[in-house]
Amino acid sequence: MTKATIFLGLTALALGGTMLAPRTALAYRDNPAVKGPNYTEERHAAMEKAFETKDYNTWKTLMTGKGRVTQVINAQNFAKFAEAHELAEQGKLDEANKIKVELGLGLRNGTCPGQGMGGGRMNR
Repeated sequence: MTKATIFLGLTALALGGTMLAPRTALAYRDNPAVKGPNYTEERHAAMEKAFETKDYNTWKTLMTGKGRVTQVINAQNFAKFAEAHELAEQGKLDEANKIKVELGLGLRNGTCPGQGMGGGRMNR
């Protein structure tokens, strides 16, 4: 094989990897039916209870260090966020995403949640 063939092969492999990796790594986001990488039964049960009872303090403790959502969601808007979570679980993703946009979540590069790479995120 020539150096040019090896170089082209490696370039194609690198490009293919960079295009596929972000999609697979973020596939669980915005879809409550798909478990995230940090999923545990115990944490999920505690999170569901926090959403059901609108318990912001429990949610905040469970979400410590889990991204931008913890900077945007606060005690005043948590009930609305919990509503978006419930809608997403019911499969009403458009309605849930509308609420997330209202809250200032999910906007990335000017796109709405679920659009583009790494669209809206509702961390669990």
